[in-house]
Amino acid sequence: MIMSKTISVSQIKEAAQEAYEQFKDNTGGKNADYIPYLAKNAGFKKIGEKVVQHQARKFGKTKFGGLNRFFNGYLDLISLWFLSTFGVKPMHFFGLLGSLMFIFGFISVVIVGATKLYHMHNGMAYRLVTDSPYFYLSLTAMIIGTQLFLAGFLGELISRNAPERNNYQVEKMI
Repeated sequence: MIMSKTISVSQIKEAAQEAYEQFKDNTGGKNADYIPYLAKNAGFKKIGEKVVQHQARKFGKTKFGGLNRFFNGYLDLISLWFLSTFGVKPMHFFGLLGSLMFIFGFISVVIVGATKLYHMHNGMAYRLVTDSPYFYLSLTAMIIGTQLFLAGFLGELISRNAPERNNYQVEKMI
């Protein structure tokens, strides 16, 4: 025996309204194209598509198409992905990237210095470390790495002090 539960149209409308209420602030009045993505991030499991019959436009010109919309939509989607993934923990992104850049720059500086010491020790011709462009590239990588790490640290401090940090989505109060 197969049992199925039927859902009325009013229940579907209530669920859609509830979903919209939970993440309407994330859209800022725009990005309606990404409501299914935001609903998924809000914890809604059953997201589907309702087939409708479209009617021809009677007045005006559409603002929906165009190459500009394609690029802006792509950037909006990346922004939503980044904020949903790293919005609460920015140190996971900036800290990792900054640490990798700093370590890469530090290893490069050590190689430049070791190369000079090797040439000095073996009586080979050598030049000043500051004459090497690799020294400045390494130094720049270390500085950028430090700045990225600090940006992640500051982002973490800001997100921890945000008033919305402990607002949880509660389905039912017991």
